[in-house]
Amino acid sequence: MTWMDRLSLFTPLDLAAVVSIYLAWFLIGWRIENSPKSAPSVSMLMAEYRREWMRQMVTRNPRIFDAQTLSTLRQSTSFFASATLIALGGATAAIANSEQLMGLGNQITLESHPAIVWEIKLLITITFLMNAFLKFVWSNRLFGYCAVIMAAVPNDITDPNAEPRAAKAAKLNISAALSFNRGLRSIYFALCSGAWFLGPEALIAATVITCAVLWRREFDSKSRAALMDDTDRTPV
Repeated sequence: MTWMDRLSLFTPLDLAAVVSIYLAWFLIGWRIENSPKSAPSVSMLMAEYRREWMRQMVTRNPRIFDAQTLSTLRQSTSFFASATLIALGGATAAIANSEQLMGLGNQITLESHPAIVWEIKLLITITFLMNAFLKFVWSNRLFGYCAVIMAAVPNDITDPNAEPRAAKAAKLNISAALSFNRGLRSIYFALCSGAWFLGPEALIAATVITCAVLWRREFDSKSRAALMDDTDRTPV
């Protein structure tokens, strides 16, 4: 069976659903990471607080609190990377057992499709999981770089290298958080892609719901309202 024969097993609506989920994943990520200053996302607000964290670290002595906080962030990235790797293994094993996958898929939809249909549908989930794993691993590495730069910040606040190195640590910290958030969004869409087993209509609906959830949490949540509260006069 050629790839053209395999693609002929899907309808134009299936193709539209697949395009929509990847397009939505890209656009919602771009909007969150490039939100205007007049309406910043939670991610952008937290980036400013990360810069403030590094500025405060310069004068904090000892810096045990900073080290423990960064260690907690690294543990989070390690946990999600491990969990994503396990999910990848499970998805790959499902493709290897194509007969069982076909049986499960046909039972869900009450229709009869060849195994290749369910394998291709599962590949969409795998692509999101792979991207999430790579983002979590890179985030963990960046937090490690940040830890090294933080350790290199002089204890003497009058040292000319103190603030520049703290600024470098802030940039690495923000980059690490950016990768971590991208990994989380990929997890959201990996879960969303499972709706394709119910049909293209279900996938489109799940994509809309996923984008709505992400939009609310980044632009219309109570946590964002708390961050936007300027009573502490921290620049955001």
